[in-house]
Amino acid sequence: MSDDKKTPTVTTPAVKKKAPAKSARRRSREAALQGLYQWLVSGEDGAVIEAHLREQDGFGKLDKPHFEALLHGCIQEAADLDAVLARHVDRKTTELSPIEHGVLMIGAYELKHCVDIPYKVAINEAVELAKSFGGTDGHKYVNGVLDRAAGDLRPTEVQAGRGGR
Repeated sequence: MSDDKKTPTVTTPAVKKKAPAKSARRRSREAALQGLYQWLVSGEDGAVIEAHLREQDGFGKLDKPHFEALLHGCIQEAADLDAVLARHVDRKTTELSPIEHGVLMIGAYELKHCVDIPYKVAINEAVELAKSFGGTDGHKYVNGVLDRAAGDLRPTEVQAGRGGR
């Protein structure tokens, strides 16, 4: 004789993985990107943009010196950064989406000035910004452009990172 009773199936609720907390540096890059986007679209003064961003929730959690360096450095050096990027993009930087343009400016600025940040980290952080805020495959474009720009801005570090090729 068989027992027709079914053993109840126990299901455990799906456990959602909590996203890792964003670092203060990542938050500073995100805020700088917001500011650069506003600057690229409106041409508004950097100090006005910064004042507006300082009023946003969570501003106290970012690396303020890094944010200020990125926002104001990218605005002040926009022509120089665009000249570096122009060698590696397939169109004028003014024809890029403001998000991709801003992300590329941040990446180029960090490659040029933030030598305490390894070049691969600077590129990866820019790629993550593009994934979060850019178009569908924009992160691939950002990765390629900044990888080539890194060869111009940090040739010794890039050559060592690629095994001396």
